[in-house]
Amino acid sequence: MRISVILAHPDKESFNHAIAKTVIEQLSINNHDINFHDLYEEMFDPILPADEIPDNAILTGTIKTHCDEISSADGIVVVHPNWWGQPPAILKGWIDRVIRPGVAYRFMEGDNGEGVPAGLLKAEKAVILNTSNTDSKREISEFGDPLQLLWENCIFNLCGVKNFYRKMFTIIVTSTHKQRAEWLSEVQNIIDKSFPSSSIQNVI
Repeated sequence: MRISVILAHPDKESFNHAIAKTVIEQLSINNHDINFHDLYEEMFDPILPADEIPDNAILTGTIKTHCDEISSADGIVVVHPNWWGQPPAILKGWIDRVIRPGVAYRFMEGDNGEGVPAGLLKAEKAVILNTSNTDSKREISEFGDPLQLLWENCIFNLCGVKNFYRKMFTIIVTSTHKQRAEWLSEVQNIIDKSFPSSSIQNVI
């Protein structure tokens, strides 16, 4: 399988980077092909220009590469922190420019954009791995878990990826080395079950 892995965190010493490293290692062990992008390292431009908005826009360079990779991916993994209930701005810009009409979804004939689009992504599964300093129960009770709604309902379900799994690791700021090691073991298990080396897909 070809798996797209997207990382969005500016600090190379962050736990997000450790998560992404673990994801890539496990995917490699399971003999998958990997397209990995560290958006900050690559200085991805998150600004969507006006001429890129139309669904028939001519895409070139970095954006075409990202669009080609995500449209051909058999699986998708996104790693990012929870910042104000949202992804980092660079990742939101990646969504704006890459999860686009003609690549991730399309409107049916006669629909000018007011209806519900049909998903185009071929990925069998999407996995979102987040970090946060908010207790999970408070995230749900006080804020409604906006990242879950964003990734599952607003993005992947709409774009045709029905098999979705998300895990939030928290609370990072007070976590111990032992706790982080346990979390990374959990990441290995999540990736191994989500994208096993065999043709048998396990559901988590």
